Amino acid sequence: MNIEEIFINKQLELMQEIDLQNVVSISAIHRIAGVDLAYWKEGEDEYANCCIVVFEFPSLKIVEEKYTVKKVDVPYIPGCLAFRELPLFEEVYSLLENDVDVFFFDGNGYLHPRHMGLATHAGILINKPTIGIAKSYFKINDVDFTMPASEAGAYTDIIIDEEVYGRVLRTAENVEPIFLSIGNKIDLDTAMELTNMVITKDSHIPAPTRIADLMTHKVRKEYHGVSN
Repeated sequence: MNIEEIFINKQLELMQEIDLQNVVSISAIHRIAGVDLAYWKEGEDEYANCCIVVFEFPSLKIVEEKYTVKKVDVPYIPGCLAFRELPLFEEVYSLLENDVDVFFFDGNGYLHPRHMGLATHAGILINKPTIGIAKSYFKINDVDFTMPASEAGAYTDIIIDEEVYGRVLRTAENVEPIFLSIGNKIDLDTAMELTNMVITKDSHIPAPTRIADLMTHKVRKEYHGVSN
């Protein structure tokens, strides 16, 4: 059995542990967090950093920033990206000093061939509500998405084999949509409501993942001397 088969078998096992029941009450949320990773190469070696930024909610005041940098030995396999990223995420997660109610991941969750994008896989491991926010569409079974109307809050569901995998959400008028999916322990409507609440005038990308993304670029520049 090769490494791809091992990873896929593990995903198929974990699919049984996905919790589709919503445990999130938005009025009870105190802190949220954004998670992102960035990669670079040094010669033949590949490195990555994972950043987690914790915010008070609903003020979006940053209360904590943690990161790690590691050499990446797991090969890139389409559909199995989480296995490259989880070791870094788990290390940074262990450093957090604040309890977080909901995590936003830059990437997919349920919107995945086996419903096991990083947001879902990580959500199962930490037993926390998680949301996947992707900036580009990960096509599954050759199914395209329907573009929502060009107004803030417009959305269309991504339906594959009669199942809703995620949602195409327009967070502001005349901007590119984002691709929203649940991770774990939250439903799609609650995930969308919370996502719309953390959109600021600075960007159509939710603040948690946008700020985490900016931090990964800063860390990568510090360690590798690049800015893009």
